[in-house]
Amino acid sequence: MRLDEPWTLSPSVALRPEPFGALAYHFGNRKLVFLKTPALVEVVRGLASAGDVRTALVAAGVAEGSWPAYLAALDGLAASDMLLRREGEAAA
Repeated sequence: MRLDEPWTLSPSVALRPEPFGALAYHFGNRKLVFLKTPALVEVVRGLASAGDVRTALVAAGVAEGSWPAYLAALDGLAASDMLLRREGEAAA
């Protein structure tokens, strides 16, 4: 996943808020994933309205030094089909 790509939460995924962050459940493939921080939940929710991943990270207040860890977490979510690349949108 690159910072300049547009992504969004899959419409098949529901997020359930939890004290540690959230549970993400994919109704299609039945995968359950733990989002371990509230900031990660905010990034994931913000992807739909952000032009790209970088914008979602900045909007969630994630320090730039933490971006590699967040990108790794987002890569894992994308590999589980929790996140979908928004097709037809040019990268910023």
